[in-house]
Amino acid sequence: MKSLIRPLMALAIACGAAFVEPASAHAVVGVSVGFAPPPPRVERVVVRPGYAWIPGYWRWNGVRYYWAGGYWAPARAGYRYVPARWVHYGPAWRFHVGYWRR
Repeated sequence: MKSLIRPLMALAIACGAAFVEPASAHAVVGVSVGFAPPPPRVERVVVRPGYAWIPGYWRWNGVRYYWAGGYWAPARAGYRYVPARWVHYGPAWRFHVGYWRR
């Protein structure tokens, strides 16, 4: 039984990789909050060749907002990163995740 675990895990990973969404796909997370997030924090970074800075954003944990800091990601030729953001819809605020756009 133990000898089957690794091959089955490798197969599951390979199958999962076959169903990856296109790089330009993005989603709206089902979070709606009744009051605005705080203003974004200023994150000072130095240019890092070959990488793109993914800026931080305010996340909602069901009770309050908390800051998720930015990070470096390998740059993708021909793409630009659209940062995560909160959008005002009627009386609430909705969160849109960041994504790479061609």
